[in-house]
Amino acid sequence: MARRPTEPPAPDAAPRPARKPGRPTSAKPPRPRAKKAAPAPAPEAASAPEPPRVEPPPPPGPPPAVPADPFAGQREMLETLSLNLARAAMTAQSAIAEAALAQADRPAALSPDPFNVGPAMTSVMSSLAARPDKLFAAQADLFGRYMDLWASTARRAAGEEAPPETSKDKRFKDPAWTENPLFDVMRRSYLTTAEWMNGLVASVEDVDPRTKRRAEFFTKLLTDAFSPANFLASNPAALKALAETSGESLVKGMQNFAADLERGRGKLAISQADYGRFEVGRNVATAPGQVVWRDELFELIQYDPATDRQRAIPLLIFPPWINKFYILDLQPENSMIRWLSAQGFTVFVCSWVNPDVDKANYGFDDYLQKGIYRAIEKALEQSQAGRINTVGYCIGGTLMGAALAHMAEHNDDRVAANTFFAAQHDFAEAGDLLLFTDDHWLKEIEQQMDAAGGVLPGAAMADTFNALRANDLIWSFFVSNYLMGKDPPAFDLLFWNADQTRMPKKLHMDYLRSMYGRNALSQGEFEIGGVRADLSKVKIPLYFQASREDHIAPMKSVWRSAKAFRNADVTLTLAGSGHIAGVVNPPSANKYQHWTNPQLPETLDAWLAGAEQHPGSWWNHWADWLHARSGDWVPARNPSKGPLKPIEPAPGSYVKVKS
Repeated sequence: MARRPTEPPAPDAAPRPARKPGRPTSAKPPRPRAKKAAPAPAPEAASAPEPPRVEPPPPPGPPPAVPADPFAGQREMLETLSLNLARAAMTAQSAIAEAALAQADRPAALSPDPFNVGPAMTSVMSSLAARPDKLFAAQADLFGRYMDLWASTARRAAGEEAPPETSKDKRFKDPAWTENPLFDVMRRSYLTTAEWMNGLVASVEDVDPRTKRRAEFFTKLLTDAFSPANFLASNPAALKALAETSGESLVKGMQNFAADLERGRGKLAISQADYGRFEVGRNVATAPGQVVWRDELFELIQYDPATDRQRAIPLLIFPPWINKFYILDLQPENSMIRWLSAQGFTVFVCSWVNPDVDKANYGFDDYLQKGIYRAIEKALEQSQAGRINTVGYCIGGTLMGAALAHMAEHNDDRVAANTFFAAQHDFAEAGDLLLFTDDHWLKEIEQQMDAAGGVLPGAAMADTFNALRANDLIWSFFVSNYLMGKDPPAFDLLFWNADQTRMPKKLHMDYLRSMYGRNALSQGEFEIGGVRADLSKVKIPLYFQASREDHIAPMKSVWRSAKAFRNADVTLTLAGSGHIAGVVNPPSANKYQHWTNPQLPETLDAWLAGAEQHPGSWWNHWADWLHARSGDWVPARNPSKGPLKPIEPAPGSYVKVKS
């Protein structure tokens, strides 16, 4: 067999010793060998040495690049957010401390339960406890609702598409409430619990109806207050604003909070409008006219004509003394006063004084003789007319109804026809305001007026009206102003709503006790001007306007009031919207709708069944009715040329007095 040739060893390599079998050997590195020196180069010919070449230094370049910090922006944002959160907390704490000091000098609250809610809730809970089967069924119902909620949440987590949202609850209009599963569960859980709790209280049967209604009302207030929309940590819109502004929204919100506490002198007075944007006589209440009479109780304003000819019978408007008259003259585009002048009517308005403690003992008799009768007398004197048409708005309409009964008793026919805006005379179904008129609360409010020198502060009535629509008039502004740091809107109607007036103790207590407490006017038991007011004796034409969503003068209450004038020629019109927007709805706005029915059947349901719906405002329908009862056309009346000399331009001075 041929042998495999082996490679020859590398030159100069030492021979590797043979490896003895069975004995390990250690490898040693080869010993380096010395290299031979290279031969020296041949010498060159001698020459003159060249000077050394000096190279210019390179231009200075940028400093070495430092690697970018990918988290620098986030750190800066977090630092800004932390600082702003601290600023917001300090602002809130300082405001609360100052509010506590401002309240320290004031008398303590008259009662820990001024609305007498405790006994009402005790009655409801006792009724539920006496029916354990009903309570057990209610608990099972709540458990079933939550099982449905958890099941639908699980299906959505598994990828099932959420059903379309049909709720119109404005508190949850931000898309995140439905698009984000966490906030969606939070929202639906709250709505489930709130609906169940309110339904449970409403289901109680063996409790006095007014006591039950009181419990229902305050349960609704409680559940509204605990909405997740009212808390920063559970409101996605507020959290988004917080993140997008690095906390600036919350800083601004706490500044708004502090400003409202300061404005309320230690009590939170939530701003509903940008009050600095409006000024009475400059951009609200600007219809041209003249104050032609002034006394201790009112200013009489006559407005400039807008036509060459006017109706012979003038129109005199008595607004509520709870508010100021310029709800009828907010801005040119929604001013009823301007619109009436443009229809050819001579328009007078009674601008009530904002009463102070010197009017504490003024009552219905004073407002009848020194108010209604004197204003009619002066308007007739100024217009040189023999009769006049009148309007009574809200509580001004209640007084006007009693005045018409008083005039009928004395065969006084100076009023040719009368219109009522959202006015009540039968208070049997006067809505939630009845809850604020039981004996317990009346004692509280009487002590409050005594402490104020004999008048009800304007803010007290504002708080009551706001409570009737807490979500719209309290919590929506709480969220917008404080949690999101937005400025209040420049809204003329809300500016007017906050411009409250005081009320004399005698007048207000008589109103609450006689009307809400005893329903005396509709029963023929209310005494005014020395006679018992009998509404059945009123026989002149009457126009009643009610609003479908009115929470102060509910349409059922206005309906009952219209029926109380059973011998008068009554026309009833139902407007869309509520107590204010239902009245102040110019035709040019083309908003809402109204219903008319020439008949006045025995029930409201029958009237509604036979009513015809019309788009837009009811003003034109009323103007047609008014024209037919306002006489012939006469040359337009200039307020500067009447028998009563002008005192000052409209809107006068009384309307500018703040409470």
